Amino acid sequence: MTQEQIQEQQQTLALKQTQSITQQQLLQAQLIELPVTQLLERVNAEMDDNPALELSTGDDSEFPETSDETDNTENSDSSDDYEREERQSALDAALESIGRDDEDLPVYHAGQAYQSEREELVYGESQSFYDQLKEQMSMTDLNERQRDIMEYLIGSLDEDGLLRKSLESISDELAIYHNIDVSVREIEQVLHQLQEFDPAGIGGRNLQECLLLQILRREHSHLRELMERVVNNYFDAFTKKHWQKIQQALQLSDLQAKTLMDELRKLNPKPGASLGETVGRSLQQITPDFIIDTQDDGTVTFQLNTGDVPELHVSQSFTETLREYQGNKENMSRQMKEALLYTKKKVDAAQGFIEAIKVRRHTLTVTMRAIIQWQHRYFEEGDEALLRPMILKDIAEKTGLDLSTVSRVSNSKYAQTRWGTFPLRHFFSDGYVTAEGDELSTREIKAALQDMVDAEDKHHPYSDEALGKLLAEKGYPIARRTVAKYREQLGIPIARLRK
Repeated sequence: MTQEQIQEQQQTLALKQTQSITQQQLLQAQLIELPVTQLLERVNAEMDDNPALELSTGDDSEFPETSDETDNTENSDSSDDYEREERQSALDAALESIGRDDEDLPVYHAGQAYQSEREELVYGESQSFYDQLKEQMSMTDLNERQRDIMEYLIGSLDEDGLLRKSLESISDELAIYHNIDVSVREIEQVLHQLQEFDPAGIGGRNLQECLLLQILRREHSHLRELMERVVNNYFDAFTKKHWQKIQQALQLSDLQAKTLMDELRKLNPKPGASLGETVGRSLQQITPDFIIDTQDDGTVTFQLNTGDVPELHVSQSFTETLREYQGNKENMSRQMKEALLYTKKKVDAAQGFIEAIKVRRHTLTVTMRAIIQWQHRYFEEGDEALLRPMILKDIAEKTGLDLSTVSRVSNSKYAQTRWGTFPLRHFFSDGYVTAEGDELSTREIKAALQDMVDAEDKHHPYSDEALGKLLAEKGYPIARRTVAKYREQLGIPIARLRK
């Protein structure tokens, strides 16, 4: 007798947690992710598809355009929690190069990776650095000869906005290539006019003149006089950051010296970078989603850029038709019922779309407010060394938003600041925790690493181990393998390839 195989059916009870997303939630997530330019396209497409969605003709209080949400209260709290180590500003990097090269001054701690990121940006109109200066030239009272000289001077500026060529060389080039016989004195007179263009510092023939041009744009004050004296009379000490020597020479109190140092550090060694696009580069035009304004007293405000996105409302004719149908349900024919379903579907879709836009604006507002409060010191001064460690989770917890929502906001949005236009991800930075428990921004460490490589002797570049020791001396005690990791992320080759 063969043994029959008995098939036994068992029923088990398992507890599973599932999450379904509604169409409205999906729509909200899609709109939150869109930058303002793509939002306009989506709005236009929705209006073409849904006749119940119309443009608002009057003001709609439900859609505020301005969000001045940030004050200094959060800044005071964050300042207590976060103590700045040593500011590694662009100016410091430029000063360290004085006397060695002075031909490749790093700006904003920009490594190769960050530089490629900046090259995607255009500020405002799609104009080149060259075009923006020529536009200012067109508003300057010049004769034809002076215009030719001015145009050649503008074309001779480097990416930083500095004039590295000597005036003698420019005089020779004008004579040889343009058949213009002009003296050095005449070129210098035109250069002085160029140096009055914006931003301040444009046309400086070296770092010292560039900084003086910026100082002289300030209103007359005792602080301005001190800044002039430092750059004119103590420039060598300034380049070597011998602040105590300067303080003693000028007989300043500690508070006065600190104020003077803070103001000097705000000077921009590369004014041309703030004009956005550099000469000869064809860049992608972007539109900022946030416009951030920093007042001289440190107050930071912002507003959402609504661009050409119109205000919307549900069509009154559709609303009245729906109300009429709903009030006459008992006597409705089949055709009228189908019309009712169609009308209700379109009205619901229009209301849902309008609500999704409101959610988008609210989400963007609270996210940007939280970012500014977290990075308030950076938005006050524009120094990347002041960027605190901040990840998506930090902003999610601060706003109460879902992590994926913060990610959608940050991945495709740009913010226009006093110091340029940046993607929101620029303000995020991982943290590095030292053995003592201190948290440092990886961006700050990378900035210091970039400065060291820029300032090294190119005949004897630092090894990763040597860079690690130098970083530790500056308050960044990281392991050699971490140095190698950050160096690779910055696009810096190993020591033997940097010779």
